[in-house]
Amino acid sequence: MENPFEAYPSIFVVDDDLAIAKMLSVILQMNLFNATAYGCPLEALAAARESAPDYCISDIAMPAMSGIELAIKIRQEMPMCKVLLFSGEDSSSELVKNAVAQGHRFDLVQKPIRPEHLISALQSL
Repeated sequence: MENPFEAYPSIFVVDDDLAIAKMLSVILQMNLFNATAYGCPLEALAAARESAPDYCISDIAMPAMSGIELAIKIRQEMPMCKVLLFSGEDSSSELVKNAVAQGHRFDLVQKPIRPEHLISALQSL
C-alpha cells in the first residue's frame, strides 16, 4: 500500500511518550506533512540516517539521548533538516542554556502545543 503522504514534506516527531508523538503526527498529517512518530530518539536518529527527513520535532527531556543531543547530531549529519524542540519541563531550560553556551541555537515551543501554533512554528523555520 502506498503512503498517501509521500509527496509531502517529511517530518519525524520524537517523544518518549509515544502517544504524544503519534498525536502530533496525526495533526501534522492533517496539515499535509508526511509525519512519522518515534518514541525513542536513537530509533529516530537511525531512521534519519537511512532517509533524512525535511523536519524533526523533538521533546527535550528523554532517556538515552536528549532532544538537544538528537538535534545536534541531526544538524551535523543532515544540515538541510530543520529542527524544532518542545518541552513541558522546567528542567529543560538548563539543557537549552548549556547548548546555547556551546554555540547551538534551537527554536523551542512549550507543551502543550496548540496545533495552529505547531504549524506556525514549523512554517517559521
